[in-house]
Amino acid sequence: MAKIHPFKAVRPSKETLQNFSSRSYKTYSKNELKDKLKKNPNSFLSIINIKKEASYAIEKSKRYELVRKKYDAFKASKVLNTDTLASFYIYETVQKNGHLFCGLMATASVEDYEADVIKKHEATISKREITFKNYLKTVRFNAAPVLLTYPDDITLKSAIGKAKLNASDVNSWKTENEAHKLWCIDNPEDIHFIQSAFHNIPSLYIADGHHRSASSALLARELKAMQKDETDVSYTRFLTYLIPESQLKIYDYNRVIKDLNGLNTTAFLEKIGVNFNIENKGKSPYKSLQTNDISMYLEGTFYSLSLREINQHRAEAIDQLDTYILQTYILEPILGITNIRTNNRIGYIHGSDSLEQIKLAVDREDYQVGFGLFPIQTKTLFAIADSNAVMPPKSTYIYPKIRSGITIYEF
Repeated sequence: MAKIHPFKAVRPSKETLQNFSSRSYKTYSKNELKDKLKKNPNSFLSIINIKKEASYAIEKSKRYELVRKKYDAFKASKVLNTDTLASFYIYETVQKNGHLFCGLMATASVEDYEADVIKKHEATISKREITFKNYLKTVRFNAAPVLLTYPDDITLKSAIGKAKLNASDVNSWKTENEAHKLWCIDNPEDIHFIQSAFHNIPSLYIADGHHRSASSALLARELKAMQKDETDVSYTRFLTYLIPESQLKIYDYNRVIKDLNGLNTTAFLEKIGVNFNIENKGKSPYKSLQTNDISMYLEGTFYSLSLREINQHRAEAIDQLDTYILQTYILEPILGITNIRTNNRIGYIHGSDSLEQIKLAVDREDYQVGFGLFPIQTKTLFAIADSNAVMPPKSTYIYPKIRSGITIYEF
């Protein structure tokens, strides 16, 4: 069963709420970051952006110490305040396109992560785990929650709806193309009801945040070995945002390749034809409507690629993934791309107009071929995680993308 816990969140004051939270730091361009920092000096970006205070020539541990120092300064000046009661936080965001996400900010257990109650579908990179573990060890707070999902459950839906009515504090604000609302749930009965409902959920699934959760587990193991006060369990938990599977949005994560690995178009198509049925779809963007129907754009023409029946080994959920099929039958054996994380011949395109972007990128000769993939379904994600299989990197582009600093967990 899944265990979740309330926590005393550190939250922005009413005066700074509107402009405090931020997108992932790496999504800001240099000019956008400069503008945001100038207009909103009391934002989470100001805490983690320490370029003014230190040269990047200094070691990372010193930079992390400066982040913690600035964070403490924000608390001292009451830009950030700590709630007095351990609480759950119901967080709702509505995007400009009308998509609504409503879930629960809570802490999850490293024990559940280690015991595979919290299930994974991606491999993590050890170097990144260690880097973020060292960051957490110094700053001692989580500001970017791991996105977890679970099968739809009517009892949980009812518990969250009831808890909203008893919220001790409700805040609303807007950022860019989203409207946000946060309910603070500190009523003991509501907290107990929500926790009990989660006890009936056998597994939670990481949708986004594999490295963050792995780093938290790594840090917990390290601190446990050093810990003298066994009553302090805060370091064995990490910040999460939990939403039901029906609200999770998984979009296609498409590939563009710079060259054909020395092949001409005719030879390339012949090699693909060994394992795929190839159908010419013309010059207009062709979008895949089901799994095992890969859209390919090459020299001004869209094609449909479907794996020949003789190659369809459907025993495992991983075999059904278009990303797996593409990697196994085209990217690696034909195009010579074995590690898609590091190979600079491959690029990625996502979004509602991704096929148009693929066409544009190939037509202007930035890339030579592009592949459009059918989005992975949530049930397939669950099945892969349940079977302990690992998806190819960049198989899913998932919403919601949770902003940092909405609720902060200290440990």
